[in-house]
Amino acid sequence: MYKILEKRELNDSVTLMVIDAPLIAKKVKAGQFIIFRTDEMGERIPLTVADYDREKGTITIIFQKVGKSTYQLGTMEQGDSILDVVGPLGVASEFGENVKHACVIGGGVGCAIAYPSAKALHNMGVKVDIIAGFRSKDIVILEDEMRAVCDNYYITTDDGTYGKKGFVTNQLQELIDNGEQYDLVIAIGPVPMMKFVCGVTRPYNIKTMVSLNPIMIDGTGMCGGCRVTVGGKTKYACVDGPDFDGFEVDFNELMRRNSAYREQEAHDKEHICRLTGGVRHA
Repeated sequence: MYKILEKRELNDSVTLMVIDAPLIAKKVKAGQFIIFRTDEMGERIPLTVADYDREKGTITIIFQKVGKSTYQLGTMEQGDSILDVVGPLGVASEFGENVKHACVIGGGVGCAIAYPSAKALHNMGVKVDIIAGFRSKDIVILEDEMRAVCDNYYITTDDGTYGKKGFVTNQLQELIDNGEQYDLVIAIGPVPMMKFVCGVTRPYNIKTMVSLNPIMIDGTGMCGGCRVTVGGKTKYACVDGPDFDGFEVDFNELMRRNSAYREQEAHDKEHICRLTGGVRHA
């Protein structure tokens, strides 16, 4: 059992939790993730570790309440315990030794995944620019935390209610046009956003890393659910990633696979189990 030590609502749909998990906190690195189950009937859900404290033995997760299991996790409070938390899983982010100027881009709740990468680069002495994109001001998250781990922070909103109106790609293109020379760009967020960021950086041959979020079940590479095509070869995000070279990812295939079960997911939210009389968790 993994006790919830802190719970904080970042906006109406995004929640932060600090969890007591000393063994995971001891080993986890930026880019790695955990898989949790709220109870014995729960499904296995992957979440990137947003932060950790090795001395306190805690990890921080940030999640958006979009499906049944994340909604259920969102109902838990400080002092409650999660049944299973497995990790760290996946390959830790590898930035390279010669990075001097990086741009880390987060879209929406993807900022929770971008934050540990920005923090790791900042701690390495790399100059870090962060571009954070949201639909509107009311869903902005982690602004103070991200400002603390970067040299320049740029925020965009689709509707112009905060920061600069437009998309993260507009801000990135403007920075490049103004002479910023990046050794590395990291893009984490909705798949279309990552695809379009790669479209901006490709003509300049700027190394671009993306963190992929395909359907995932076991986290060990055995089920094959998280397979993605990278460089024309099949890779498994849970053991080969989740970070990949953005120029080599087949984003169109990834978008098709991520939407394959959308109808079933919507049905599952409303399904009532005839055996228990309750809502089925998986």
